[in-house]
Amino acid sequence: MSTAPRVFLDYDQAALDRAYDQPSWAPNMQEVLQRRAAASDAVRARLGAPRTLAYGPTAIEHLDLYPTSRANAPVMVFLHGGAWRGGDARSQAYAAATFVQAGVHWVVPDFATVMDVGLDGMVAQVRRAVAWVARHAASFGGDPARVYVGGHSSGAHLAANVLVTDWVKDFGLPADVVKGGLCVSGMYDLQAVRLSARSSYVKFDDRIEHELSPQRHLARLSAPVVVAYAERDSPEFQRQAREFAEALARLGRLRRLVVGPGLNHFEIPETLASPDGLLGRAALELMRLASPDAAHRPPCSR
Repeated sequence: MSTAPRVFLDYDQAALDRAYDQPSWAPNMQEVLQRRAAASDAVRARLGAPRTLAYGPTAIEHLDLYPTSRANAPVMVFLHGGAWRGGDARSQAYAAATFVQAGVHWVVPDFATVMDVGLDGMVAQVRRAVAWVARHAASFGGDPARVYVGGHSSGAHLAANVLVTDWVKDFGLPADVVKGGLCVSGMYDLQAVRLSARSSYVKFDDRIEHELSPQRHLARLSAPVVVAYAERDSPEFQRQAREFAEALARLGRLRRLVVGPGLNHFEIPETLASPDGLLGRAALELMRLASPDAAHRPPCSR
């Protein structure tokens, strides 16, 4: 047993650092990422290249739009992960066909890394992206009254911050402009993250920790949220998801808690790529495009 001092709960520093290092828990990470990249290429070959649209003033602030043919259709804005320092919109095409074929516009923004603009800059960019979608949805056949947001890993942290945005004060938009959220294997309170090795590249301070911990600002949340995590996620990502779900449930905002049986952190997003996949079905149910059906739910889905 380690005699090193505890820095958070029962973690010493080395254990906490490992709990926020997903590759330690997913030895097949590179294989899965390569598989997702190939699936994204295949989807683009079938659907065609996305429309690329600017949502903000800087060069990185563009989004990929995979439009559906249905008129006045809902929009899913999906925020990629990458530990706040990697990932891109192109790599998220693997799930586009599921949504396009279900009559949903699939929108994936690009945004700067935490090293370029800081964590608050990243949150500001994704909020601008969602605001742009709400204001311009009708121009590409979307319904501005049916905008949803989702994200995986660090993208789920960003998505949760989008969900607690003060849309009236900051953007002059309706408070309920976002109608629902899908937060997959994310981080929702930054206290433990700040104490981990991620502080080597994220410039945390008291303001950042508090303002960008979405779990602390749920009074601003007006939408139902599906929270998901993988059975083989690191223990801290599992704890973060469970505690976020519990906080949402106390406010009556938890739509569903989903656990991916036998899946790791990098495998669970792949289930977005099928309408009967764990996350694909949960997302379509959130948008009321699929009826809940216990027969289609894996036994570890809650």
